[in-house]
Amino acid sequence: MTVDEKKEKDKLVLYVKGRLDTTTAPQLEEIIAGKTTGLAELVLDFTELEYISSAGLRVLLATHKVMHKQGGSLIIRGVNDEVMEVLHITGFLDILNVKRGV
Repeated sequence: MTVDEKKEKDKLVLYVKGRLDTTTAPQLEEIIAGKTTGLAELVLDFTELEYISSAGLRVLLATHKVMHKQGGSLIIRGVNDEVMEVLHITGFLDILNVKRGV
């Protein structure tokens, strides 16, 4: 997994590429933890994300809670069909702000 970023004022976009699984989820969690303070909007761009496991879902939920607590929002965009199916089956589409396109 690799993560590129683009910051604009109080908005941060993280471009997550590869696999978000047991091995890489802690890395993403660490990257996010150092960047959420003062953000109004955190966007996770999954255009190049190939796979997400339950460990990745846990990171999404924890990040959603942090952003909500500080009055901000988490947006997940660019979700492919495979990742969208995982989000749908697990009920995360009812919790998270997910957009298929960019």
